[in-house]
Amino acid sequence: MAITLNHTIVAARDKTESARFLAELFDLPAPTPFGHFLVVQVGDTSLDYADAGAGDEIHPQHYAFLVSEAEFDTIYGRIREREMPHWADPRMARPGEINHNDGGRGVYFRDPGGHYLEILTRPYGSGG
Repeated sequence: MAITLNHTIVAARDKTESARFLAELFDLPAPTPFGHFLVVQVGDTSLDYADAGAGDEIHPQHYAFLVSEAEFDTIYGRIREREMPHWADPRMARPGEINHNDGGRGVYFRDPGGHYLEILTRPYGSGG
């Protein structure tokens, strides 16, 4: 059996806002409730958003999504339309830019809960 990641839990200040943000930005199906989670299906994996407890600190995580060239154009277009801060690098030293690592394109941005999201068209180390 091949091992695949089935789901991960994403802590959020507002699970509805964060789950909708991802679904709308990536043109994914609307989030669905499952217990106290809001689930966003991304390929074979789901991101299960949960509200952090009152006073709980959210530790930002990094989630990278491999997308096609056409999907990159669409998502990056939405980032720009919304005038969202974005960077070509994880250190945020190149604001308003994209990168061309491994002959592809990539960009970093944050979700409403403060997590670091990335879209890229070529896996790192794939050459190009």
